[in-house]
Amino acid sequence: MIGIVYHEDYNKYDLGVDHPLVGNKPGKTMEFFEEKGIMKDVELFTPNKAAEKDLLRAHSENYVSRIKELSRTGGMLAMDTPAKVGIYNHASLATGGSILAGEKLFEGFNCMVNPLAGFHHACISASSGFCFFNDIAVAIEYLREKHKLKRFLIVDLDVHHGNGTQEIYYDDPTVLNISFHQDGRTLYPGTGSLEKIGRDKGEGFTVNLPLPPGTGSASYLKAFDEIIPPITKQFKPEIIIYQSGVDTHHSDPLADLNLTYQTYYHLAKKMRELSADTCDKLLVLFGGGYNSSASVTSYYNIMCGLLDKDKYLKEIDNTSHQKFERVKNLVFDLKKVLKPHWEI
Repeated sequence: MIGIVYHEDYNKYDLGVDHPLVGNKPGKTMEFFEEKGIMKDVELFTPNKAAEKDLLRAHSENYVSRIKELSRTGGMLAMDTPAKVGIYNHASLATGGSILAGEKLFEGFNCMVNPLAGFHHACISASSGFCFFNDIAVAIEYLREKHKLKRFLIVDLDVHHGNGTQEIYYDDPTVLNISFHQDGRTLYPGTGSLEKIGRDKGEGFTVNLPLPPGTGSASYLKAFDEIIPPITKQFKPEIIIYQSGVDTHHSDPLADLNLTYQTYYHLAKKMRELSADTCDKLLVLFGGGYNSSASVTSYYNIMCGLLDKDKYLKEIDNTSHQKFERVKNLVFDLKKVLKPHWEI
């Protein structure tokens, strides 16, 4: 069973008309799903705001207080992240959506989707990158306490490295955090190098594959198959959190990995199969995407992959010069770095 959490107020998470993050994307996504007949195959749930005690599971008290103050006055959280009046409520609502979606995985659903989620740049006491609260970490800590879980897998396929999530779980062996992203030497936030694999007891439980601009779909899918399934099956997660950002699409204005629409279908299908083979609990957080129409199409293809529907949307792959050899060498280097910890 698959469900979606959604609230009309998701569309108020808007950082301004001149900002890449425009707030109407969740609503447009849901309208497109309705138009394409997706909604008859899923159950819809309405989230509530995350309570302050939930936010404090992942963030410092001073940081939460700062967001509250910015929410009253307006201002700037960071150079790229304007804090609009009311943002505390909107960010708390998105975070509450991830909590609710995670909880539904213990109430008969094996796949849940939150279309405004995956805010992976939010650190414990600071943030940027359009993020306010790290809903990934908040949901993990809620589920850890509520259901006594001991093994969480994050598969973060957003084009930007999730520096906030990495900071929070860098020394935690109960959270395996795998991130595929564009090389930080060419893209914000400049982190996520291949050698960063965790610290102390968490060594080996952070996995970073920094991909070159122009990677392309075939290279990306090959890298996915070589790294993610074998590690996942060894780790035996009790829940999988899939940050399925689509800013990897070739039309996205902020990045350059050059993936096609059909890639998202194949990735989502692979993730659903991995979940079925392990824990049968998949929490899907739609993540970034800054070409609105391309993002909506890509999210639709993700839903088709999750639902195993073959009516996904395709496009001709006009991207040239895919970085096959370079990605192959990166995968080889990553396997070498991880060899003391995983059989890959």
